[in-house]
Amino acid sequence: MSTATDLKSVRVADPEHWREGAPLDLFRELSSKCPVHWSDGMSSFPGETGFWSVTNQELVHEVSRDWETYSSELGGMVGMPWVPLDVQNGMFIGMDPPKHGRLKSLFQRGFTPKRIAEHEPDIRTITKGVIARLEGRESADLVTDLAQPVVSRVIGDFMGIDEADDEIWANLMNMLVGGDDAEMNPHGPDSAGDTVIPEIVERCQVLIDARRSNPSDDLMSILVNAEIDGDTLSDWEIVMGFILLVTAGNDSTKATFCSGMKALMENPEERDKLLADPGLIPSAVEEALRMFPAFAHFRRTATEDTELGGCPIAKGDKVMLWYPATGYDEAVYENPERFDVERNPEHQAFGAGGRHFCLGTALARLELRVLFEETLQRYPAMRIEGTPRYATAIFVNQLKTLPVSLDG
Repeated sequence: MSTATDLKSVRVADPEHWREGAPLDLFRELSSKCPVHWSDGMSSFPGETGFWSVTNQELVHEVSRDWETYSSELGGMVGMPWVPLDVQNGMFIGMDPPKHGRLKSLFQRGFTPKRIAEHEPDIRTITKGVIARLEGRESADLVTDLAQPVVSRVIGDFMGIDEADDEIWANLMNMLVGGDDAEMNPHGPDSAGDTVIPEIVERCQVLIDARRSNPSDDLMSILVNAEIDGDTLSDWEIVMGFILLVTAGNDSTKATFCSGMKALMENPEERDKLLADPGLIPSAVEEALRMFPAFAHFRRTATEDTELGGCPIAKGDKVMLWYPATGYDEAVYENPERFDVERNPEHQAFGAGGRHFCLGTALARLELRVLFEETLQRYPAMRIEGTPRYATAIFVNQLKTLPVSLDG
């Protein structure tokens, strides 16, 4: 953990802080002593300029709701230098009004409460089917053997992806969002722009063309045919929205579920509460989201000289909103390090209010609930067996491996 004497020189995004997951000790110190902190760059990307880190809920909320001062579009909405700015700006999460409102309203057609609720039987069937593949095994990797195939098929079914292509899409999205992790993207960050994104665009265009000539009831068909007052989505807008939705569907639920299961295995008394009363699982889902948000940050760019938490922010400065930090905000939570399935907390895992609140919130909560319900029912005595490993990545906040003994 950094000490007070070196906070001025620490670079929050440097890999040394992220090898065991999000740097919670560093975030705790920053939140209490320097909640708006300047890093002068990133060691992995020497060409990147410095940025401000925001680590408490109140200030993250303030930035999130003030799109006029803190733009998602001006300098890119994530601190991932390997994702080109035109790709970031092509997604509605990387836009400011009025463009953001137009795009999001068209995509919302696929995320109505009725449509999400209708997917529960399919999500449960998919989850049970993946769990059934583990029958007869004594051990497994919870990330690769359970979570990844479930989330890939759920978002694949939702979007209209052929099941045979689930692994291809999962690998592409993992290479894109985990570009700074040597295992998630062994070809290095530059490959995202050189090969990964072009392949995603090419494969997505095939789906678009197929749905345009032969529509079905999947989300891709809805996007291809979405219209409001004569306004439709271009192919580029569909591709960029597809990347956003499939990335979120592939990584968000997987990340929070695996870290949540790890917490339950490390706190068996909390797991016992869920086994005795499965009605607590929705509360446990919220606790897992608080402590283990799937994405470590989103970014804004100041549109004018301003002030945040007493710190002068100059026009053009980048501002990183660190969600793992806000989930441990001691001004908000009592004993924030404790995993408490009865806490049922509010949190910022889906954003901190404002226009960019996560579109897929209901789907993520439903998927997490079903995953916890079905996994705990079949493997109530599951335990960690081996050493879990985290992604060394500044955007995805996830385990790469979680070896378990299935029946204890």
